[in-house]
Amino acid sequence: MSYRSSLSAVLAEVVAPAAEVTALEGRFPRSAVTALGRAGLLGLTVSPEFGGGGLGLPEAADVVARTSRVCPATAAVLAAHFTAVAAAESCGGSWVRGEVAAGRHLAGLALSEGRPGDQEMEFPHGLPASAAIRFADVVALRGRKWQVAAAGEADSYLWSSRPLTGPDGLTLWVVPAQAPDLFVPARPGGGGPSGSATSTVCADPVLLPADAMLGRDGGGLDILLRTVRPWLLELRAAGGADVLGLGVAGSGGKGPAEKGPGDEGFGGKGLGFGVGRRPVDSLAST
Repeated sequence: MSYRSSLSAVLAEVVAPAAEVTALEGRFPRSAVTALGRAGLLGLTVSPEFGGGGLGLPEAADVVARTSRVCPATAAVLAAHFTAVAAAESCGGSWVRGEVAAGRHLAGLALSEGRPGDQEMEFPHGLPASAAIRFADVVALRGRKWQVAAAGEADSYLWSSRPLTGPDGLTLWVVPAQAPDLFVPARPGGGGPSGSATSTVCADPVLLPADAMLGRDGGGLDILLRTVRPWLLELRAAGGADVLGLGVAGSGGKGPAEKGPGDEGFGGKGLGFGVGRRPVDSLAST
């Protein structure tokens, strides 16, 4: 069965019946994501050697475009997912590719350090504010990312930080959603189509193995400019106006000075970590 036939079936049987509830109640389209995974569509662009479909940006854009006409929230989540997978594919590594190809892993983007509407933060210009410090084979990530689609719902996030060594560039990481001290605050950042779970994600800090790095230390900007930016621009264009609120691609500089009540910092004051959205269970358990 072609990917287009598989997509038509999922849209008709799963996505469309739940689309109204997703939009009106802001409910994350978990059933749609699970069905897309089982149909092989989450792994559409993963290399065949990992069990994926081996297709590219044109096919991913087609999936996002067709999905957006039925459920904008699901399309926004797919745009972020396909972009994060493309970044992993461009490096020829990362454990997520096999999981995505198997249909049990949803990837997200945690790159933006500007709030919704901050167009100057849309794409990277300089160093991100998020920090990374290495202790032997463990890396501690600390930072806050805005406008993350599928926040608290994805299985991993593509995360940007300052390099471990050297003053220039940035570094990318694949951060598992189940990592301790990775939080979605109780007062989310908002943005994105209703139901897309677009919110803020905080690391305070998150401890990762050093091999969670994607590509080389300080080489993330090249990945963002060569892969992430073109994929996300194309996928957002394919989704049309309903997906343009996604806003997850930027990674440079500190966020704007504007702060909401309780945004004092990462020590936990006022952020309501204790009642934030729980980390998502793996798709394999659904």
